[in-house]
Amino acid sequence: MSSIRSLRTFLAVARLGSFAAAGAEVGLTAAAVGLRMRALEQDLGQALFERGARSVLLNPSGRAMVGRVEQLLSSYEALAGPGDDGSLSGTVVVGALVSALMGSFADALRAVKRDHPRLQVKIFAGLSSDFVARVERGELDAAVVTRPPQGLRPGLRWTELYTEPMVLIVPRKPQFELPAQALGVLQQSPFIRFDRHTWTGLLVDEVLRRCGAQSRDEMELNSVEAIIEIVRQGFGVSIVPRLAHVNWSGDRALRVLELPGASVQRRVGLIERASHARSGFTEAIKRHPFLPVDEPG
Repeated sequence: MSSIRSLRTFLAVARLGSFAAAGAEVGLTAAAVGLRMRALEQDLGQALFERGARSVLLNPSGRAMVGRVEQLLSSYEALAGPGDDGSLSGTVVVGALVSALMGSFADALRAVKRDHPRLQVKIFAGLSSDFVARVERGELDAAVVTRPPQGLRPGLRWTELYTEPMVLIVPRKPQFELPAQALGVLQQSPFIRFDRHTWTGLLVDEVLRRCGAQSRDEMELNSVEAIIEIVRQGFGVSIVPRLAHVNWSGDRALRVLELPGASVQRRVGLIERASHARSGFTEAIKRHPFLPVDEPG
């Protein structure tokens, strides 16, 4: 008897048109996907695909299967909904920014897990822009992302959870001459930039624009944690979100500086489909009392 995983793999092959692409999505080699699909065909007693040299297409039997498989998976996923006692169970698949796990979302996740011990949460780390597409395709039940800079496609919903001010961080022992004023720091110091192609990177650009500053970019990374550590080492300065679980005031290696007239907030929220089987989990997350992040002092 084929497993739920085989049915998920079948839908991935049907949508993407190749074993290799489906394998990349579900974490298998192309050969393993091919074996899984042959086993599914044997279990069902019928061929589902027309196999070519570079692609696979659904045959009429396969096309007829798609709707029924989607319905079956939807029924299976509903098992993770609230039980008679209101408790949640099953597995929820969530995308999250690594920095969100250093922020208020970690507290919310811990509280939900404490209240619903039978609930299993599988977390994938990544970038906001990637998560939106994966939520839309149903690969993720939800994701913690920064506020999309553009509108969402129909069928998706974003709920703000908390905000983080974008702040300027400088090393206490710089390996370069550090100007006294914040604007001079931005203009003259080596700048460690967050990846400008990401949504958080766009917020960095907005801070620089409001300050009227032209940065001296030294390097570019897509990890807030790595940037903070590089600044600690004294190699440059940066603009990052003020994460809730970082001990900024007690950090002996860096300082947080105010940027007068350049108040920009990173808005962190939960993106999900308008209707999905894991709404019990997402509603529990959204009910958590997220505390505001302190402004730099």
